[in-house]
Amino acid sequence: MSRAKFWALAQPQSNWPDTARLARALRSAAPALLFGLRLWAAVCLALYIAFWLQLDNAYWAGTSAAIVCQPSLGASLRKGWFRVIGTVVGAVAIVVLTACVPQNRLGFLLGLALWGAGCGLLATLLRNFAAYSAALAGYTAVIIASDELGAVGGANNDVFMFAVARASEICIGIICAGVVLATTDFGGARRRLAAQLAAISAEIAERLAGTFLLAGPERSTTRPVRRDLIRRVIALDSVIDEALGESSDLRSHSPALQAAIGGLFAALSGWRSIAVHQLLRSDQSRREADIVLGDIPQELRQGDATNWAVDPSPVCRACAAAVRALTALPDRTLSLRLLADRTAEALIGIRRALNGLLLLADPARNIPGSRSAWFRVPDLLPALVNAVRVFVTIATVEFFWIVTEWPNGAQAIVFAAVAVILFSPRADQAYTTTMSFMVGTGLTAALAAVVKFAVLPGVTTFAGFSLAIGLVLAPAGALMAQSWQTPMFTAMAANFVPLLAPANQMSYDTLQFYNAALAIVAGVGAGALSFRLLPPLSPALRTRRLLALTLRDLRRLTTGPIPRTANEWEARTYGRLSALPEQAEPLQRVQLLAALSVGTEIIRLRRIARRFEPHAELDAALDAVARGDSSVATKRLAQYDKRLASLPSTRPGARVRLRARGSILAMSEALAQHDAYFDSGAGR
Repeated sequence: MSRAKFWALAQPQSNWPDTARLARALRSAAPALLFGLRLWAAVCLALYIAFWLQLDNAYWAGTSAAIVCQPSLGASLRKGWFRVIGTVVGAVAIVVLTACVPQNRLGFLLGLALWGAGCGLLATLLRNFAAYSAALAGYTAVIIASDELGAVGGANNDVFMFAVARASEICIGIICAGVVLATTDFGGARRRLAAQLAAISAEIAERLAGTFLLAGPERSTTRPVRRDLIRRVIALDSVIDEALGESSDLRSHSPALQAAIGGLFAALSGWRSIAVHQLLRSDQSRREADIVLGDIPQELRQGDATNWAVDPSPVCRACAAAVRALTALPDRTLSLRLLADRTAEALIGIRRALNGLLLLADPARNIPGSRSAWFRVPDLLPALVNAVRVFVTIATVEFFWIVTEWPNGAQAIVFAAVAVILFSPRADQAYTTTMSFMVGTGLTAALAAVVKFAVLPGVTTFAGFSLAIGLVLAPAGALMAQSWQTPMFTAMAANFVPLLAPANQMSYDTLQFYNAALAIVAGVGAGALSFRLLPPLSPALRTRRLLALTLRDLRRLTTGPIPRTANEWEARTYGRLSALPEQAEPLQRVQLLAALSVGTEIIRLRRIARRFEPHAELDAALDAVARGDSSVATKRLAQYDKRLASLPSTRPGARVRLRARGSILAMSEALAQHDAYFDSGAGR
């Protein structure tokens, strides 16, 4: 061995850290750390203003600021706006309740529990921050009630002043959080929504075109792709809510953005019909597939999501041109007509999604959007179960308070209401989330005790006080922005200020502190126990109910009045697709998509059939669908197809009849592929 090599081997290994890895770690942690600092600053600003105004319970301002703060600017602003609405509604409700049952302790407490149950019902039925607003209206009323209740319950005449004071403190916190976040965070929800919408649209278009190139067993490989895309489309709803909170110029275009999600579902439904037809017809439809593929522009076959997000106008024009070309294709064969029509429907859906992208790029554009749909309930039973749980929980804690005459019982009622109303919409995750929240509350109580009794007695200025609470709030906020144990760290950030209970004249009563801490932990624990004793519906049961309700509505389409359009049916089914639990099996998502397609074809066929001779075969087929007999329905549809085919081509309406035959074929294929679902008795 040479001396140089020996010397190189003999050198000690460096113990210096990998600077590149350290830099990457710091960059990844920077957003969370910045959010922690923003949360701390928002709480300090809210407390400073509340102290300056000498409000009675200034800590509610700091608590509201901590609760409103979210890692996303759009989510924070949207949440703050809905929190204001919920606060005002809750304050008005408790004033009205007090006026309705004066000097009636039992009536007041039962009314409070009923109000919480109603808000819990709405919190489950609504989505995103609207659901949060409903939940807040429930426990805001309980918060104000806790101020006016005596040692063993009962209302007094100061409820109006209590309501004004609590609402003012909460609104101060909301405004301070909004100011801090808006001035330190420029947000990215709009760009994130555009990127996701463009990526999903481009992938659907590219995969749709690729379906025409597949042969044999390869055609079945598109199923898992569609199932994954359904989940991604459902997830867009919350991103749209964040973008609306972040960009005021988008709020008037909310229906058009929601229509973009519907367009993606429609594109997936059309793609599913094409894939099923290709799979069942094997290579017999190869020639027709090549013809349809020739009318799909290259921009759609090889979608560049980055370019689509920046300027979707060329792709919109390409979609419109492709739809015109596919609609104008000669009526050579039934298979060609089906493929062309379903491809055109899929491209129209993609075009609706691209309209959403156009709005994100330039909100000043005049994009025609669909009218706001009526509020629809996918399934009422989970919301009713949650409402019953909220009522029982609040009433039980109220009864326990009256019996024991616990001085801090009103505070236990508040946090029991917060836990059971706020976490009920999380369904099967509610118990786990509440337990994590309770653990975080317990840890926060210990930290608050250390800060209150070991640190604050030596602090004489607000700056020192801010630094002291920052030792807890900044790390808690940073950890809250991570994906691990988010409920626990959220509890630490939200409950630290009410546990500390800062005031202009601080009180260092240890007995009062530990009683308050026990009340908060016990209240959250009561909420967790309620989820164990009266559990939510399981994901499997909720999925089966959504499928059964969709099948019930589908069967009603066969006999009820003929809808003018399929919009109502499609919107109802889109809502149930969005309400499917994350644990739903991929096949169940596809079955719901197949029901969407069959329902649309039923509406189309019933409207077309009125233009021709008696349609006894179609009525018999629809009656078989209503009975849950797919085999008979398929036979009757085949007979109706033969009747339409036997009509002379010289008779007016030949093109419409061929489109009706395409609908018959698509409906028959869907019934054959998912006969187990369509024949099930759950929806009868």
